[in-house]
Parts: sequence; C-alpha cells; structure tokens
Amino acid sequence: MKEWVDKNCVTYKNIIALQGVFCQCGKGRPHDRQATDCLPAALSYPLPAPHIHTAGGTCHASDRILLIYNNSRLSACAAACTAAKGCPGPRCVARAAAPYRSVWVSYLEWEQVDFSSAEAFTQAIGTMLDNIQSIGATVVLAQVRPFGDALYPSDYFPFSHLCTGTQGQDPGFDPLALLVDAAHARDLQLEAWVNPYRIQAGQTPALCGASPARLHPDWVRYTDTGAYLDPASADVRQYIADGVGELCARYAVDGIHFDDYFYPTTDAALDAAQFAASGAGDLAAWRRQNVTALVKAAHDAVKAADATLRFGVSPQGNPDNDLGQQYSDVKAWLAAEGENAVVDYLCPQIYWGCGYTLQSGSTRFAFENIVPEWLAMPRAASTALYFGLGAYRIGEGDGGANEDSQSQWCTGSALARQVERLHSLGAGGWALYRYDSLFRSARPELADAERAALAALTTA
Repeated sequence: MKEWVDKNCVTYKNIIALQGVFCQCGKGRPHDRQATDCLPAALSYPLPAPHIHTAGGTCHASDRILLIYNNSRLSACAAACTAAKGCPGPRCVARAAAPYRSVWVSYLEWEQVDFSSAEAFTQAIGTMLDNIQSIGATVVLAQVRPFGDALYPSDYFPFSHLCTGTQGQDPGFDPLALLVDAAHARDLQLEAWVNPYRIQAGQTPALCGASPARLHPDWVRYTDTGAYLDPASADVRQYIADGVGELCARYAVDGIHFDDYFYPTTDAALDAAQFAASGAGDLAAWRRQNVTALVKAAHDAVKAADATLRFGVSPQGNPDNDLGQQYSDVKAWLAAEGENAVVDYLCPQIYWGCGYTLQSGSTRFAFENIVPEWLAMPRAASTALYFGLGAYRIGEGDGGANEDSQSQWCTGSALARQVERLHSLGAGGWALYRYDSLFRSARPELADAERAALAALTTA
C-alpha cells in the first residue's frame, strides 16, 4: 500500500481520506462522486491484506479513495469509478471476448462445502473452480443470496445459514471475496446469483433478527411453499436493488444473475389489497409491471456501479409460464433497448431433450422446437440470448412421453450434442444446471463421459 501511495505522489500517514487520486498511467480525470467505505463498519475478523479495487478493473479512471486505519493495517476501497472514454479495463475486455459457457453453483452445492475456516473454504472452492474450468466453462453463476441472506457481509442481509448453520452468524471470513479472487485467478468470470424474493423454503432457514422478514414483517407474503418478499411493494424493490448495488460496489463481480423465482403463486389473494389500491384492471398485467419494475431497478443499479457489468435473468423455458405464472415479461425484456433496457441477457431454462413430447402429443418443448421459438423473438441488438441446459437430467431423463425420453440422456454426450445444436442455430452461449450433476453425480460414469464430451467441444 505504501509503495502504491508513494508512487502516486501522495503522503502516507495515519490517513483519514484521499481525494482526486489519478490512475498510474496519468490519463484519468477527476470526478466528484462521493467515496464510500466498501467494508462494513465493524467486523469480528481481521481485514484482508491491503487492496485497492475499482469496478470492472478499469484502468484509465480516477477515484476518490477512503483509507481506513484498522489494527495497524490499512485497507483501501474505491467507489465505483468513471472510466475515461474509450479506455476499457482488462477485465471488461476479457468479459466481452470470452464465449459464454457457464455452470450454476447453487445453495445445494454450498450445503456440502466446508465453511469452517477461510483455508478450508478456499481449498473446497479451488477444487470446484478447477473442475468447472476443466470442461471449458468461462463463467461461474454462484448463488450468493439464496434466502434473503448472503454469503458475504452486507448492510442489507444477514450472513446465510449455509456458512455456519445459523443465519446471521459471522463465519469469520468473507466467502464471496475469496470466491471472486479464486475465480479470477483461474481466468473464470464470476456472476453473483441472487434470488430476489425468497426468504424461506418451507421453514428453512430459521430466520434471525436481521432478516428482512424480521425487520420489515409487512414486506413478507406467505404461501404453501414458504415466505417471500412482496413483489408488489416498491419498498421491497428498492431494497433488493440497493442490495444489488452493494454487491457491485464492494466486489469485483462480473455481473449479477437472477433466476426464475419471481411471483411465488398465481393466487389472487397474495397481493389483493395492493391490486385493489392500484386501480389497475388486469391482475396479470399489473403483476408483470411489478416484476419488470424490480428487474429494471436491478439492471440500473448494476449499470450505475459499472456500465460494463452484465445483468441477466434465467426464466423458465416455457414462455407461457413466464408470462402467466411467474409474471416475467420476457418478450418485452428481450426487445427493450437504450435507456429502457431491462437485461443484458436472458438464459431460458431448456431442460428438455430432442423429441420431447407432452402427454397431449405436443412437441412444442422439444429442444429442436423451443430453442428456435426463443431465437425468433424480437430482440434488441444489445441483448444476448443464452440457454440453460439440464445437466441434472443425465441418467434420469426428462419425463417426456417419447420413447427415448430417458435413453437419450444415458449416452454420455447428451449435453455436448445440445451445445453443438445451439452453436448451429447461432445461440450466444449456454449454462449448465448444476455443478453437482456433473461432478458429484449418482451416475459417475455417465457424468464423466458428459464432461469429456463437453471438454472436447470447448477445447478443440
């Protein structure tokens, strides 16, 4: 730290704050954005080694930097910076150049990871990231906000129960910081996967006093599947967007990723009072407006932190369910552009095989039919369309009425064949759900073959 400060002609003392610091190349321009400390005010564990970071790794930029003296150690945190025009940083260049090949790492994977110490966690995620890299993937979709809680210290959400077994209990280190560093050390991108509304699945987890559900009980709605933040609440939307902004400001993530958990039910009673008060006449359209307002707010929070970061959503593969059950207006999101842009990409979950047939005889959702249906939707030039593939189908099948609904998933090359088909159709990229299905499978021989087939495609 001292060397960096000295090199930039700034006096190094017991520092309170520095302002108007230029990047080392000297091409940055000062700006008047207020600096903020990107670490919580009080932590029970030692701060990491001194570091400086800027959103997206931008080089030609200036930052107002706040230096904090803590236990004879200094850490430096830079507010999101404004890059000099035409000077993208190395990480944004890498993001733009890399093909989009991703793997979901969900809370189900975190349940099996050792959070007992920073060292144990680092070893566990190192193995996982090496495995992900081995199949040619470039992006990790890591679930960091599963139940209105977080795998990192947050001003908005308590620590996840996944870290210690008890929600709100500090594990003694910052899992997300280690995860970001480990991914980037392997040239993997890391998108922070956020479940925006879910608080509990059934009664899990047991909620602590810092849960949004305890702090704001009027924000919570209950269904037979669990507890959720109210999608109709403007306060909820702002809270979630603020949490997204916090993630982007404090961590060098490469993007923010939402899954398909939006409205938890179609039951009109869920938000009947708000709907009546709104004066709207169409419940489904009003609910879609609520969800779009959240997604737009999250998108704008990401871009306010760093315009080069991605924001994407993975909706269900059935567009009718998206519109009528989840109330996610995916067609409008794909088409929106400019100041009205809502997403940088969609990644619909296409978890069906070729020839997939419903009991009715319909083949609409067969892989070879539903992918072109999505690709045919009007789409802004700035919006990418990726496809989620069901690695969990390996050896199990997809439940279709067609005769090969299971056997085609037992070939050892089902995913690779789908990837080849996506490429031939001009699709932008893919995501595999999920890590355990590839690396901790109950059918290891099939999973081994699938991984080899994917690696052969991506490394050829």
